[in-house]
Amino acid sequence: MKKILLMMMMGLMAMSSYGQQALGQRPRVKSPVINADGTVTFNFYDPLATRVSVNGDFEEIRNKRLDMTKQDNGVWTVTTDVLNPELYSYSLSVDGQRIVDPSNSYVNRDISTLSNIFIVTKSADDKGHLYSVNDVPHGTMSRVWYDSPTLGQQRRMTIYLPPTYDGKQRFPVMYLLHGHGGDETAWGDLGRTWQIMDNLIAEGKCVPMIVVMPNGNPTCNAAPGWWHEGMYTPDGNAFNQRGAKATMEESFMDIVNFVDSHYQTIAKRSGRAVTGLSMGGGHTFGISRLYPETFDYYGLQSAATRMAFGGSLNGQQSNDDQAKFDAQMKRLFDSKPKLYWIAIGKEDFLMQMNTDLRKYLDGHKYPYEYYENDGGHIWRNWRIYLSMFAQKIFK
Repeated sequence: MKKILLMMMMGLMAMSSYGQQALGQRPRVKSPVINADGTVTFNFYDPLATRVSVNGDFEEIRNKRLDMTKQDNGVWTVTTDVLNPELYSYSLSVDGQRIVDPSNSYVNRDISTLSNIFIVTKSADDKGHLYSVNDVPHGTMSRVWYDSPTLGQQRRMTIYLPPTYDGKQRFPVMYLLHGHGGDETAWGDLGRTWQIMDNLIAEGKCVPMIVVMPNGNPTCNAAPGWWHEGMYTPDGNAFNQRGAKATMEESFMDIVNFVDSHYQTIAKRSGRAVTGLSMGGGHTFGISRLYPETFDYYGLQSAATRMAFGGSLNGQQSNDDQAKFDAQMKRLFDSKPKLYWIAIGKEDFLMQMNTDLRKYLDGHKYPYEYYENDGGHIWRNWRIYLSMFAQKIFK
């Protein structure tokens, strides 16, 4: 019996030794590695792969695909040129199959696409620092359910409370709207709202404020996987065939009324701002006309103005629709909002819509501010626009 036990122990020791040896043979891979000179190195282990590349939103790299080189130990590697301070998204292509980097646990979902992220920062004054979690007082981000009588639904939204929120002092509110295919998680996860607001407030660059990020899809109660429809595949058009009892714009005061009744807000026009990207910019455009005396600050980011309620500025509406639209715009600007702000990238596919809107505003001598920068219809721009808009309001 002792002999059998001894043989079993020796066998286990041999297996353990082989296991440790096998682990030792597989290289430890770290990826990405942000180098001191601002370059970034990606590493990926797959000794059987024949072609591996990195695909990312690196404007500094012309073709945006970096082919990796295979080393003798089966690790594929590539190093970028120097990258500007920024938050970057990327994925890997392994023999034509798109995957996330298994060595990078930081992943974002944009509609149905998963991408890894990393941040390059060189100083406390750059965008990378603004988008990072820094050692500053932190606000609170929470998912909240509210009742929408207009839509006949319980719906979910995300709310940011500033670090100094104590339930006693009153704060202004910025309503922040996502684009087509997004939901109430988009601005927090992809837009870095929490980090941007914490850092701007800590640096004294913006007024402490509540930020409300609702779900802008009237046929969906919440983000995929977070309501009774379960874990369906998000595609940007989920359940649109059902129709809705009302538009996002028509139901918007349900959100405002809930926020004013559940939080310490400055519940008047001077304490309210609304801004959004793409479809959310279109919603902002419509909200400004439906409730012209409810908000004092409007921000249209890469706005899809034709998606707004009533009137599309495309020259195809009837005379009655045009007259209604003109009357809405006149009422809005006669009420003298403190800010009507338009921002868009030079390569944005919605540039013509925004150009048409600006021509309309110029033709009627309606005052607005305009910001144009490089780039297209991308989160990199919308993070910039959020940072700028937050510093303009409630001053």
